[in-house]
Amino acid sequence: MRLISEIEIVPVRPQGGLVAFASFTLCGVISCSSVAIMTRPNGGYRLVYPTKKVGNRAISIFYPITHKVGSAIEEEVIKKYEEVTKGIKYAGYFNSSN
Repeated sequence: MRLISEIEIVPVRPQGGLVAFASFTLCGVISCSSVAIMTRPNGGYRLVYPTKKVGNRAISIFYPITHKVGSAIEEEVIKKYEEVTKGIKYAGYFNSSN
């Protein structure tokens, strides 16, 4: 069984480093959504997992516990992001005809 499957990518107009949102199925039994794909200042991408604001605190909804699992998820999601956005030019917004 693959760690993650059914990866879906939704590109957004880049803003503040945010370039897309991802959703995926973890171990075939858990649906994970609203994972942000952000650019890294020195190139590349990173994932930011969703949080919920309660008062002044941000509470993590879900996230990988180990670096090994986090890296495996990041690798697969970013690979899919690059496949989905290949050939898309940024001209103020995502549009395959520009």
